[in-house]
Amino acid sequence: MNNPKPGTPIRVLIAEDHPIMRQGLGVVLDAYEDLALVGEAENGEQVVQLAQALKPDVIVMDIQMPVKDGLAAIQEITSLGLDARILVLTSYPEDDKVFQAIKAGAMGYLLKETRSEQLVEAIRLVHRDEVALPPAIARKLMQEITEPTETMTPEEALTPRELEILRYLARGLSNQEIASELQISITTVATHVRNILGKLHLANRTQAALYAIEQGMSTDQV
Repeated sequence: MNNPKPGTPIRVLIAEDHPIMRQGLGVVLDAYEDLALVGEAENGEQVVQLAQALKPDVIVMDIQMPVKDGLAAIQEITSLGLDARILVLTSYPEDDKVFQAIKAGAMGYLLKETRSEQLVEAIRLVHRDEVALPPAIARKLMQEITEPTETMTPEEALTPRELEILRYLARGLSNQEIASELQISITTVATHVRNILGKLHLANRTQAALYAIEQGMSTDQV
């Protein structure tokens, strides 16, 4: 696979407590011109500190770490309002913390046995605010995230424009692509996305896209 031509490389922070695994991830990133390793953390407390100091674009994070586990780190990073997209790595596909991590704000999930090419593509996807989830995980998550929306009040109903944008999210379009399709500014799209998340009680656009797919919106005409 050819490496994309670099513009500004995607700045990646690795959070992994096993030195050999960290080294392997670093080797993978170094092979791609559009990715730049900016830091490494060996526990959850350290990754929160480095996320604040280094301002990475993407954090590749082990869910099982000492001092502070990945879930607690994700929750803290999210609460701090940092812009980093978080991609969870785990050895255990049935780990309940994976689902909690996605609900807390992580944008994707991969098993550690994933091929390096898939990892790199997942980093690119979450950097573009797109979904990076195995189908089985996506299905289970869709079942869980639809529950909070059952208590929506009529005042929280989405506007026609918000529904339109939600359908585009279900198709995997970025804010830039949605803005181009609708002939509106990226800032306006971002505002609508924030409103959608608030009304549906969802943590991020990944969850919004999954919700829309669950509701059959990915095939709706937009």
